[in-house]
Amino acid sequence: MKYLLPFILLLIFSCNNHQKESTFANEVKKGHWVDLTYSFSDETLYWPTAEKFRFDTAFVGETPAGFYYEAYNFCAAEHGGTHLDAPVHFAKGKWASDEIPMDRLCGEAVLIDVSDSCGKQPDYQISVADLENWEKKNGQIPDDIILIFKTGFGLHYPDAKKYLGTDERGAAAVAKLHFPGIHPDAAKWLVANRNIKAVGLDAASVDFGQSVQFETHRILYEKNIYGLENVANLDSLPVKGAYIMALPMKIKGGSGGPLRLAAWVPGK
Repeated sequence: MKYLLPFILLLIFSCNNHQKESTFANEVKKGHWVDLTYSFSDETLYWPTAEKFRFDTAFVGETPAGFYYEAYNFCAAEHGGTHLDAPVHFAKGKWASDEIPMDRLCGEAVLIDVSDSCGKQPDYQISVADLENWEKKNGQIPDDIILIFKTGFGLHYPDAKKYLGTDERGAAAVAKLHFPGIHPDAAKWLVANRNIKAVGLDAASVDFGQSVQFETHRILYEKNIYGLENVANLDSLPVKGAYIMALPMKIKGGSGGPLRLAAWVPGK
């Protein structure tokens, strides 16, 4: 009997694991996935001073051996299109792209819609009042949440003039940027009063376009709260209940990187 016990325990463990996997799979089937990522192409929007996305053909067609083959080379700045800002981007010694723990890259999300205000003022900065008003209606922002702001600017992507405020390139164009962001006071409030994993929005930066000190970046990233910028399809997210996976290219020592961002949303 003593020789059978390990096999019985192994069988029970295997059955329990299978049951857990089945339960997880069944729960996932009760919802659907939403792609929050813009495709990378020659239309991808970048900061005016950053290199744009390049996609070059290495080979397309029939090989001498008689089979079909495709391969390409690409080159891209870290910060453009749907991407992740690692905390080290504005905070020395904080997490680089490859250092952010996996459990920080995934998590429940809440959506705060500020599109009405941003529609009236392209340079709108999301305020403490916006956060407090949301909480009055929806309850306190939970711990370990990924906080997403819907500015409505996603409707303009990839029209640079409407989305960024200018379609010009180069250093001189930076002063002409106009798009919404998070006010530094709101960033300070979040750091002092809430425990969040990340912030994201459907705009080009967590700071508004006319920022010159990038205070919101500095306040949040100093606390290892990373940023998600140029988030797509926020019309498809509920106020609560979504689960986000924010998986960037794992660049060793990187300050950010291209991101495949997706959300699981309950219901069909």
